[in-house]
Amino acid sequence: MASRTKRATSVQYELEEFAFKARLSVYGLAQERQKAIRKKSLLHRLVFLAKISPELADKRDLAGYWHCLFLSLQHYYQGEGVTGLLLLYPTYVVHTLEASSEVLYSILRDLRDMQPQQHRALVLEPKILVLSHNIPSRLFQKWSYKVLALPSRHLGYDTSREEPIETITGECLAMLLKLGSHLLKYPKSPPNLPDAVLEKVPNLIIPQDTICHLLECPELLSPAQFLQAYDSPLNIVMDSERVWPLPGKVKLDTVSS
Repeated sequence: MASRTKRATSVQYELEEFAFKARLSVYGLAQERQKAIRKKSLLHRLVFLAKISPELADKRDLAGYWHCLFLSLQHYYQGEGVTGLLLLYPTYVVHTLEASSEVLYSILRDLRDMQPQQHRALVLEPKILVLSHNIPSRLFQKWSYKVLALPSRHLGYDTSREEPIETITGECLAMLLKLGSHLLKYPKSPPNLPDAVLEKVPNLIIPQDTICHLLECPELLSPAQFLQAYDSPLNIVMDSERVWPLPGKVKLDTVSS
């Protein structure tokens, strides 16, 4: 009888231990799922435009500069690297980047700090086209660049279209995303994309006159304007502050006894 009771107790203990381990495994699964969600939420996409400095002799120096900057930031911010596409026009750049927020803000600060040094700046008057937060996955599998063989002279932007800046921005972003989808067909292409890769989709290259127009739009923020708003503290006035302390001194009437 005693042995039977002991065996029953042992079986119950084993069942409870199994249930406890099962609860742990479910909890661990939930934790891993949350980690995956947080990891995805750290991914952002930045697109900025800029003029190429006339002092720059070789446009490929821009690709080398940003490549070295990405390596430095990746060493400082442990994690996945930067992916995207750098399009080098005769006088402009269009740069699409996918990375964590810390990396993208560091790139924006580098652009901001570069501007006061006009004679040493590689790009001038940069503007942020779009900054998308918490994108679900990377569109670009690596970072690459291309020097576009386009004529340096171009017609001015047709202002008679009278399209709002949101529409133009949306069209440009759609072209860049379609271009990224096109690059998925060439996973083994070198960082300096061959001519044949983009020659098949000339309609996905943002026209130079559109870039010139966007750089002149006051609605688009420069890195300095964006970072000033981002780094500024929020001055929130609480309801309690409207009641106490009072702005002036309280005068109490003297009550004679």
